[in-house]
Amino acid sequence: MIDWEVIRREFPVTSRLAYLNSAAAGPVSRASQQAAAGYYEKMMDDGDVHWNRWLADREAIRQKVARFINAEPEEIAFTTNTSSGMNVIVDALEDRGEVISSELEFPVTTLPWMHRRIPVHLLASVDGELRIEDVHAAMTDKTGIIALSHVQFSNGFRIDPATVGTIKGKHALVINASQSAGAFEIDVKRMKIDALCATGHKWMLAGYGSGFVYLSRELLEQSLPRSIGWLSVEHPFEMRNDEFRPRHDTAARVELGCPHFAGIFSLGASVDLINEIGAANLEARVLELNRLLTSRLTENGWPILSPLQRETARSAETLVQVEKAEAVVQHLFRRGVVVTEKPQGIRVATHFFNDEEDIERLIAGMNETRG
Repeated sequence: MIDWEVIRREFPVTSRLAYLNSAAAGPVSRASQQAAAGYYEKMMDDGDVHWNRWLADREAIRQKVARFINAEPEEIAFTTNTSSGMNVIVDALEDRGEVISSELEFPVTTLPWMHRRIPVHLLASVDGELRIEDVHAAMTDKTGIIALSHVQFSNGFRIDPATVGTIKGKHALVINASQSAGAFEIDVKRMKIDALCATGHKWMLAGYGSGFVYLSRELLEQSLPRSIGWLSVEHPFEMRNDEFRPRHDTAARVELGCPHFAGIFSLGASVDLINEIGAANLEARVLELNRLLTSRLTENGWPILSPLQRETARSAETLVQVEKAEAVVQHLFRRGVVVTEKPQGIRVATHFFNDEEDIERLIAGMNETRG
Protein backbone atom coordinates (compact mmCIF):
# COMPACT_ATOMS: atom_id res chain seq x y z
CA MET A 1 0.00 0.00 0.00
CA ILE A 2 1.20 3.50 -0.84
CA ASP A 3 1.36 5.92 2.06
CA TRP A 4 0.05 9.04 0.34
CA GLU A 5 0.55 11.11 3.47
CA VAL A 6 4.29 10.44 3.36
CA ILE A 7 4.40 11.41 -0.32
CA ARG A 8 2.33 14.50 0.43
CA ARG A 9 5.01 15.70 2.86
CA GLU A 10 7.47 15.82 -0.03
CA PHE A 11 5.55 18.89 -1.23
CA PRO A 12 5.92 21.68 1.37
CA VAL A 13 3.11 23.71 -0.21
CA THR A 14 0.63 21.22 1.27
CA SER A 15 1.45 22.36 4.81
CA ARG A 16 -0.04 25.78 4.05
CA LEU A 17 -2.43 25.48 1.12
CA ALA A 18 -5.02 23.26 -0.44
CA TYR A 19 -3.22 23.55 -3.75
CA LEU A 20 -5.71 22.40 -6.40
CA ASN A 21 -4.04 24.13 -9.32
CA SER A 22 -1.62 21.72 -11.04
CA ALA A 23 -3.47 22.22 -14.32
CA ALA A 24 -2.01 25.75 -14.28
CA ALA A 25 1.33 25.06 -12.59
CA GLY A 26 2.22 22.33 -10.15
CA PRO A 27 4.44 22.78 -7.09
CA VAL A 28 7.87 21.18 -7.12
CA SER A 29 8.85 18.51 -4.63
CA ARG A 30 11.76 18.70 -2.25
CA ALA A 31 13.69 16.35 -4.55
CA SER A 32 13.15 18.49 -7.65
CA GLN A 33 14.13 21.64 -5.79
CA GLN A 34 17.28 19.96 -4.53
CA ALA A 35 18.15 18.67 -8.00
CA ALA A 36 17.93 22.14 -9.55
CA ALA A 37 19.52 23.94 -6.60
CA GLY A 38 22.31 21.38 -6.46
CA TYR A 39 23.29 22.25 -10.00
CA TYR A 40 23.40 25.97 -9.24
CA GLU A 41 25.39 25.38 -6.08
CA LYS A 42 28.01 23.44 -8.03
CA MET A 43 28.07 26.16 -10.67
CA MET A 44 28.52 28.74 -7.93
CA ASP A 45 31.27 26.85 -6.11
CA ASP A 46 33.12 25.21 -9.00
CA GLY A 47 32.14 26.96 -12.22
CA ASP A 48 32.18 24.67 -15.24
CA VAL A 49 34.34 21.82 -13.94
CA HIS A 50 31.35 19.42 -13.78
CA TRP A 51 30.36 19.88 -17.46
CA ASN A 52 31.06 16.30 -18.51
CA ARG A 53 29.22 14.90 -15.49
CA TRP A 54 26.24 17.12 -16.24
CA LEU A 55 26.15 15.91 -19.83
CA ALA A 56 26.19 12.30 -18.61
CA ASP A 57 23.40 13.06 -16.12
CA ARG A 58 21.37 14.62 -18.92
CA GLU A 59 21.62 11.45 -20.97
CA ALA A 60 20.61 9.32 -17.99
CA ILE A 61 17.51 11.48 -17.56
CA ARG A 62 16.79 11.21 -21.28
CA GLN A 63 16.63 7.45 -20.80
CA LYS A 64 14.27 7.87 -17.83
CA VAL A 65 11.92 10.12 -19.80
CA ALA A 66 11.98 7.67 -22.71
CA ARG A 67 10.99 4.77 -20.44
CA PHE A 68 8.32 6.99 -18.88
CA ILE A 69 6.41 7.11 -22.20
CA ASN A 70 7.77 3.84 -23.69
CA ALA A 71 9.96 5.56 -26.27
CA GLU A 72 13.60 5.17 -27.22
CA PRO A 73 16.13 7.66 -25.79
CA GLU A 74 17.01 8.75 -29.33
CA GLU A 75 13.38 9.83 -29.78
CA ILE A 76 13.43 12.28 -26.84
CA ALA A 77 14.61 15.90 -26.83
CA PHE A 78 14.52 18.27 -23.88
CA THR A 79 12.61 21.54 -24.22
CA THR A 80 11.70 24.41 -21.93
CA ASN A 81 7.92 24.40 -22.48
CA THR A 82 5.10 23.04 -24.65
CA SER A 83 5.42 25.80 -27.24
CA SER A 84 9.03 24.95 -28.05
CA GLY A 85 8.10 21.27 -28.31
CA MET A 86 5.12 21.87 -30.58
CA ASN A 87 7.20 24.02 -32.92
CA VAL A 88 9.74 21.19 -33.18
CA ILE A 89 6.88 18.92 -34.20
CA VAL A 90 5.57 21.39 -36.77
CA ASP A 91 9.08 21.62 -38.22
CA ALA A 92 9.02 17.87 -38.81
CA LEU A 93 5.49 17.69 -40.21
CA GLU A 94 4.83 20.99 -41.97
CA ASP A 95 4.78 19.38 -45.43
CA ARG A 96 2.37 16.56 -44.51
CA GLY A 97 -0.87 18.40 -45.21
CA GLU A 98 -3.75 20.01 -43.36
CA VAL A 99 -4.49 19.55 -39.66
CA ILE A 100 -7.51 18.11 -37.86
CA SER A 101 -7.96 19.46 -34.33
CA SER A 102 -10.68 20.49 -31.87
CA GLU A 103 -12.43 23.66 -30.79
CA LEU A 104 -11.56 22.70 -27.21
CA GLU A 105 -7.81 22.99 -27.79
CA PHE A 106 -5.22 25.09 -26.04
CA PRO A 107 -3.86 27.58 -28.62
CA VAL A 108 -0.35 26.12 -28.78
CA THR A 109 -1.84 22.96 -30.34
CA THR A 110 -3.15 24.96 -33.30
CA LEU A 111 -1.38 28.31 -33.67
CA PRO A 112 2.08 27.05 -34.76
CA TRP A 113 0.45 25.27 -37.72
CA MET A 114 -1.51 28.38 -38.65
CA HIS A 115 1.67 30.44 -38.43
CA ARG A 116 3.10 28.25 -41.21
CA ARG A 117 -0.12 28.86 -43.21
CA ILE A 118 -1.20 25.26 -42.76
CA PRO A 119 -5.02 24.96 -42.64
CA VAL A 120 -6.37 23.74 -39.30
CA HIS A 121 -9.88 22.28 -39.14
CA LEU A 122 -11.40 22.65 -35.67
CA LEU A 123 -14.00 19.99 -34.94
CA ALA A 124 -17.00 20.94 -32.83
CA SER A 125 -17.47 19.22 -29.48
CA VAL A 126 -20.65 17.40 -28.53
CA ASP A 127 -21.67 17.68 -24.88
CA GLY A 128 -18.13 18.78 -24.10
CA GLU A 129 -16.48 15.83 -25.84
CA LEU A 130 -14.65 15.37 -29.12
CA ARG A 131 -16.12 12.34 -30.86
CA ILE A 132 -13.79 9.87 -32.53
CA GLU A 133 -16.26 9.36 -35.37
CA ASP A 134 -16.03 13.08 -36.15
CA VAL A 135 -12.25 12.84 -36.34
CA HIS A 136 -12.54 9.93 -38.73
CA ALA A 137 -15.15 11.71 -40.86
CA ALA A 138 -12.94 14.80 -41.16
CA MET A 139 -10.07 12.91 -42.81
CA THR A 140 -9.58 13.75 -46.49
CA ASP A 141 -6.81 13.38 -49.02
CA LYS A 142 -5.71 16.92 -48.09
CA THR A 143 -5.22 16.29 -44.38
CA GLY A 144 -2.18 14.59 -42.98
CA ILE A 145 -2.11 15.43 -39.26
CA ILE A 146 -4.35 14.89 -36.25
CA ALA A 147 -3.27 17.28 -33.46
CA LEU A 148 -5.06 16.90 -30.13
CA SER A 149 -4.49 17.24 -26.40
CA HIS A 150 -4.60 14.08 -24.34
CA VAL A 151 -6.55 16.10 -21.75
CA GLN A 152 -8.25 19.34 -22.71
CA PHE A 153 -7.30 22.39 -20.64
CA SER A 154 -10.71 23.92 -21.32
CA ASN A 155 -12.97 21.37 -19.63
CA GLY A 156 -10.83 18.37 -18.62
CA PHE A 157 -12.11 16.06 -21.37
CA ARG A 158 -9.71 13.12 -21.85
CA ILE A 159 -9.36 11.27 -25.12
CA ASP A 160 -7.98 7.78 -25.58
CA PRO A 161 -5.00 8.28 -27.92
CA ALA A 162 -4.93 4.54 -28.63
CA THR A 163 -8.43 4.74 -30.13
CA VAL A 164 -7.37 7.66 -32.34
CA GLY A 165 -4.28 5.66 -33.26
CA THR A 166 -6.42 2.82 -34.58
CA ILE A 167 -8.28 5.09 -37.02
CA LYS A 168 -5.53 7.53 -38.02
CA GLY A 169 -4.53 5.68 -41.20
CA LYS A 170 -1.66 7.54 -42.84
CA HIS A 171 -2.24 10.63 -40.75
CA ALA A 172 0.42 11.61 -38.21
CA LEU A 173 -0.94 11.60 -34.66
CA VAL A 174 0.37 14.54 -32.63
CA ILE A 175 -0.44 14.71 -28.91
CA ASN A 176 -0.15 17.67 -26.58
CA ALA A 177 0.40 15.92 -23.24
CA SER A 178 0.85 18.96 -21.04
CA GLN A 179 -2.36 18.26 -19.11
CA SER A 180 -1.75 14.52 -18.84
CA ALA A 181 1.97 13.73 -18.51
CA GLY A 182 2.53 13.11 -14.82
CA ALA A 183 -1.11 12.22 -14.16
CA PHE A 184 -1.97 9.56 -16.76
CA GLU A 185 -0.08 6.68 -18.28
CA ILE A 186 1.36 7.33 -21.74
CA ASP A 187 2.65 4.63 -24.09
CA VAL A 188 3.58 6.20 -27.42
CA LYS A 189 4.14 2.84 -29.11
CA ARG A 190 0.89 1.21 -28.04
CA MET A 191 -1.05 4.41 -28.70
CA LYS A 192 0.59 4.83 -32.14
CA ILE A 193 1.61 8.40 -31.38
CA ASP A 194 3.99 9.90 -33.93
CA ALA A 195 4.92 13.04 -31.99
CA LEU A 196 4.22 14.30 -28.48
CA CYS A 197 5.17 17.35 -26.44
CA ALA A 198 4.77 18.16 -22.77
CA THR A 199 5.82 20.80 -20.31
CA GLY A 200 7.34 19.97 -16.95
CA HIS A 201 5.70 22.76 -14.97
CA LYS A 202 2.19 21.34 -14.72
CA TRP A 203 1.41 17.74 -13.71
CA MET A 204 5.07 16.72 -14.01
CA LEU A 205 5.80 19.01 -11.04
CA ALA A 206 9.24 20.03 -12.29
CA GLY A 207 8.82 23.81 -12.48
CA TYR A 208 8.95 26.32 -15.31
CA GLY A 209 11.68 25.90 -17.90
CA SER A 210 11.40 22.12 -18.22
CA GLY A 211 9.75 19.82 -20.73
CA PHE A 212 10.32 17.29 -23.48
CA VAL A 213 9.30 16.38 -27.00
CA TYR A 214 9.00 12.94 -28.59
CA LEU A 215 9.56 12.36 -32.31
CA SER A 216 9.18 8.79 -33.55
CA ARG A 217 12.20 7.22 -35.20
CA GLU A 218 10.28 7.08 -38.48
CA LEU A 219 9.58 10.80 -38.28
CA LEU A 220 13.21 11.56 -37.45
CA GLU A 221 14.38 9.65 -40.50
CA GLN A 222 12.01 11.58 -42.75
CA SER A 223 12.73 15.12 -41.57
CA LEU A 224 15.35 17.67 -40.56
CA PRO A 225 14.89 20.41 -37.96
CA ARG A 226 14.42 23.96 -39.15
CA SER A 227 16.58 25.36 -36.33
CA ILE A 228 19.86 23.86 -35.11
CA GLY A 229 22.72 24.66 -32.77
CA TRP A 230 26.34 23.71 -32.48
CA LEU A 231 25.43 20.49 -30.62
CA SER A 232 23.07 19.40 -33.43
CA VAL A 233 25.80 17.86 -35.60
CA GLU A 234 27.33 14.38 -35.54
CA HIS A 235 30.61 15.39 -33.85
CA PRO A 236 30.05 18.75 -32.15
CA PHE A 237 33.30 18.80 -30.20
CA GLU A 238 35.32 18.77 -33.41
CA MET A 239 34.17 22.40 -33.64
CA ARG A 240 33.95 22.26 -37.46
CA ASN A 241 32.55 25.46 -38.95
CA ASP A 242 33.14 24.51 -42.59
CA GLU A 243 30.71 21.60 -43.00
CA PHE A 244 27.25 20.60 -41.88
CA ARG A 245 26.64 17.00 -40.84
CA PRO A 246 23.42 17.00 -38.81
CA ARG A 247 22.65 14.24 -36.35
CA HIS A 248 20.21 11.87 -38.02
CA ASP A 249 20.01 9.40 -35.17
CA THR A 250 18.39 11.41 -32.42
CA ALA A 251 15.75 13.99 -31.54
CA ALA A 252 18.42 15.74 -29.47
CA ARG A 253 19.52 17.54 -32.63
CA VAL A 254 16.77 20.10 -31.91
CA GLU A 255 18.28 21.04 -28.53
CA LEU A 256 19.76 24.42 -29.33
CA GLY A 257 23.10 25.11 -27.71
CA CYS A 258 24.08 24.46 -24.11
CA PRO A 259 21.48 22.60 -22.03
CA HIS A 260 19.20 24.11 -19.40
CA PHE A 261 20.61 21.73 -16.81
CA ALA A 262 18.51 22.92 -13.87
CA GLY A 263 15.22 22.23 -15.65
CA ILE A 264 16.43 18.86 -16.91
CA PHE A 265 17.62 17.77 -13.47
CA SER A 266 14.37 18.87 -11.85
CA LEU A 267 12.44 16.92 -14.47
CA GLY A 268 14.58 13.87 -13.79
CA ALA A 269 13.77 14.01 -10.08
CA SER A 270 10.07 14.26 -10.90
CA VAL A 271 10.23 11.20 -13.14
CA ASP A 272 12.02 9.33 -10.34
CA LEU A 273 9.17 10.14 -7.95
CA ILE A 274 6.53 9.10 -10.49
CA ASN A 275 8.36 5.83 -11.09
CA GLU A 276 8.63 5.23 -7.34
CA ILE A 277 4.86 5.61 -7.01
CA GLY A 278 4.11 3.77 -10.25
CA ALA A 279 2.27 5.39 -13.15
CA ALA A 280 -0.76 3.13 -12.75
CA ASN A 281 -1.00 3.87 -9.01
CA LEU A 282 -0.64 7.57 -9.67
CA GLU A 283 -3.39 7.56 -12.32
CA ALA A 284 -5.71 5.65 -9.99
CA ARG A 285 -5.05 8.16 -7.20
CA VAL A 286 -5.79 11.29 -9.24
CA LEU A 287 -8.99 9.72 -10.56
CA GLU A 288 -10.05 8.61 -7.08
CA LEU A 289 -9.65 12.17 -5.82
CA ASN A 290 -11.45 13.57 -8.85
CA ARG A 291 -14.41 11.26 -8.30
CA LEU A 292 -14.56 12.39 -4.67
CA LEU A 293 -14.39 16.01 -5.80
CA THR A 294 -17.21 15.74 -8.33
CA SER A 295 -19.32 13.79 -5.86
CA ARG A 296 -18.93 16.46 -3.17
CA LEU A 297 -19.61 19.25 -5.67
CA THR A 298 -22.82 17.56 -6.78
CA GLU A 299 -23.93 16.95 -3.21
CA ASN A 300 -23.51 20.65 -2.51
CA GLY A 301 -25.34 21.78 -5.64
CA TRP A 302 -22.41 23.09 -7.68
CA PRO A 303 -22.92 22.54 -11.45
CA ILE A 304 -20.07 20.60 -13.11
CA LEU A 305 -19.27 21.58 -16.70
CA SER A 306 -16.68 18.88 -17.37
CA PRO A 307 -18.01 15.91 -19.35
CA LEU A 308 -18.55 13.00 -16.98
CA GLN A 309 -20.89 10.86 -19.08
CA ARG A 310 -18.10 8.28 -19.49
CA GLU A 311 -15.53 7.40 -16.84
CA THR A 312 -12.90 6.93 -19.54
CA ALA A 313 -13.28 10.60 -20.46
CA ARG A 314 -12.74 11.79 -16.88
CA SER A 315 -9.46 13.51 -16.08
CA ALA A 316 -7.92 15.04 -12.97
CA GLU A 317 -9.26 18.54 -13.65
CA THR A 318 -12.84 19.73 -13.28
CA LEU A 319 -14.58 22.82 -14.58
CA VAL A 320 -17.17 24.12 -12.12
CA GLN A 321 -19.79 26.72 -12.92
CA VAL A 322 -19.82 29.60 -10.45
CA GLU A 323 -21.07 33.18 -10.57
CA LYS A 324 -18.53 35.95 -10.11
CA ALA A 325 -15.59 33.60 -10.61
CA GLU A 326 -12.94 36.22 -9.85
CA ALA A 327 -14.46 36.95 -6.47
CA VAL A 328 -14.79 33.24 -5.70
CA VAL A 329 -11.14 32.58 -6.56
CA GLN A 330 -10.03 35.48 -4.35
CA HIS A 331 -12.20 34.28 -1.48
CA LEU A 332 -10.83 30.76 -1.77
CA PHE A 333 -7.27 32.06 -1.79
CA ARG A 334 -7.90 33.96 1.44
CA ARG A 335 -9.04 30.60 2.85
CA GLY A 336 -5.84 28.91 1.68
CA VAL A 337 -7.34 27.20 -1.38
CA VAL A 338 -5.78 27.71 -4.81
CA VAL A 339 -7.73 27.16 -8.06
CA THR A 340 -7.89 28.83 -11.48
CA GLU A 341 -10.45 31.34 -12.71
CA LYS A 342 -12.05 30.43 -16.06
CA PRO A 343 -14.70 32.25 -18.13
CA GLN A 344 -17.39 29.78 -17.02
CA GLY A 345 -16.31 29.48 -13.40
CA ILE A 346 -13.32 27.81 -11.75
CA ARG A 347 -11.04 24.92 -12.69
CA VAL A 348 -10.04 22.51 -9.94
CA ALA A 349 -7.14 20.07 -10.33
CA THR A 350 -6.67 17.01 -8.11
CA HIS A 351 -3.13 15.64 -8.15
CA PHE A 352 -1.64 12.75 -6.20
CA PHE A 353 -0.25 15.01 -3.45
CA ASN A 354 -3.73 16.32 -2.70
CA ASP A 355 -6.02 14.63 -0.19
CA GLU A 356 -9.58 14.50 1.04
CA GLU A 357 -9.05 17.43 3.40
CA ASP A 358 -8.05 19.66 0.49
CA ILE A 359 -11.34 18.87 -1.20
CA GLU A 360 -13.34 19.60 1.96
CA ARG A 361 -11.56 22.95 2.36
CA LEU A 362 -12.52 23.79 -1.21
CA ILE A 363 -16.19 22.85 -0.71
CA ALA A 364 -16.43 24.80 2.55
CA GLY A 365 -14.88 27.88 0.96
CA MET A 366 -17.15 27.69 -2.08
CA ASN A 367 -20.24 27.34 0.11
CA GLU A 368 -19.23 30.47 2.00
CA THR A 369 -19.49 32.49 -1.23
CA ARG A 370 -23.19 31.81 -1.45
CA GLY A 371 -23.86 34.39 1.25
